Amino acid sequence: MFKLLVGNYLLNLSDTKKRVFLNVFWAILGKVANMLGALFVGILVARYLGPSDYGLMNYVISYVSIFLIISSFGLDDIEIREFSRNPQKYQTIIGTAFCIRFCFALLAYILIGISLLIYKTDLFTSTIILIYAVTVFSNCFNVIRNYFTSILQNEYIVKSELFRIIIGAFLKIILLWYKAPLEYFIIATMFDTVLVSGGYFLSYYRKIGKVSYWNFNKKIAFFLIKESFPLVLSGAAVVIYQRIDQVMIKNMIDNESVGYFATAGRFLDIILFLPMILVQTITPLLVRVKEKNIVEYEEKKILFVSIVVWISIVIAISVSLISYWLIYYTYGEKYLAAVPVLQIMSWKTVGMALSVCSGQIMIMEHIQKWAVVRNIIGCCVCVCGNLLLIPVCGIVGSAWVTIITIFFAGFFSCFLIPVYRPIFFIEVKAILKGWKELFRLKELRGKSI
Repeated sequence: MFKLLVGNYLLNLSDTKKRVFLNVFWAILGKVANMLGALFVGILVARYLGPSDYGLMNYVISYVSIFLIISSFGLDDIEIREFSRNPQKYQTIIGTAFCIRFCFALLAYILIGISLLIYKTDLFTSTIILIYAVTVFSNCFNVIRNYFTSILQNEYIVKSELFRIIIGAFLKIILLWYKAPLEYFIIATMFDTVLVSGGYFLSYYRKIGKVSYWNFNKKIAFFLIKESFPLVLSGAAVVIYQRIDQVMIKNMIDNESVGYFATAGRFLDIILFLPMILVQTITPLLVRVKEKNIVEYEEKKILFVSIVVWISIVIAISVSLISYWLIYYTYGEKYLAAVPVLQIMSWKTVGMALSVCSGQIMIMEHIQKWAVVRNIIGCCVCVCGNLLLIPVCGIVGSAWVTIITIFFAGFFSCFLIPVYRPIFFIEVKAILKGWKELFRLKELRGKSI
């Protein structure tokens, strides 16, 4: 089927472009399958568990996710870069990075245990958190995923993830059939990560070679840690402002409220993917325009932001209007308290569009040095905002904080950081007048291409 759809297109591409195209195709396929699988199974599990237990389940996942940044230590992008730069040293890089990840995963697991003691979490919640926290060790195998990405072989990554989705869904359906308690669903969710890690491992063994050829290099280890350290701060800030809300809602309100908030978040994951794909599709066209004609690039840059922002506005309006029916016909009547949260949080698509567009411009113009400040601003706004609004407005207040946070990180921060101020004015122009550009998408190819 795939060959029938894109065969003619692939015939006109060089071997390198074919590999790039197929790599992108597999990456998108994997992301879409993962989101749809998570939504479908998540709906079944949520309807069975009810808002309270479903909320506790999502609290556990969010709690552990905050510590995942320690186990990965910002190594992902650095690993991909180093694999591309030094393909002949891939076994040493993989072995060294795996050891680093394992050490930081162990540290993350210990810190999770210490934090549970400090906050005097009840025994049941502590137990299921420590069970799910095993996922920090599965994160070590992401070094294999990054290697396949660097050699344009996303096919093997996606096949591993599709296998995980199918087996994971099957296990959860069995648990639903036997009316299993919450802790079994936590174990099944943890097992998902073990499955995908095993898939990475087997793919590497079959396509690349034995892991016994991996080796550790102290010099490379120090280099990788040094290079990734600045990314840890940025990554930590992003993870905190994306995950801390559910942790704070649980501690300041209750599990049931987390369940409602997480329900809205499931739909949000899908609608946020649409502007992300749009940006990834348009950016290469914009890069080519910049290489050919800088004057034309400045014009197309405004067009780029305008189109992405206004498509996101259309998506936000559409989702906010149908939120009631989305929740009612999927999660059921018990979750209708999530409707106002989804109506508000649908506007995160606009903030995310601004954030992603501005981020791409920073990378294209090599001014991403201060991007970490944006994430730190977002992190501070998120934590402070939730502390102020959750006691007053509950989960609706936290939903508003989500919107305020993403707009501060992707929009207002550009005004506060002088080097990004020109981007801020482009964003303002896109918001106010960008609707006129919706029918000019084809013009992004540029006259110079």
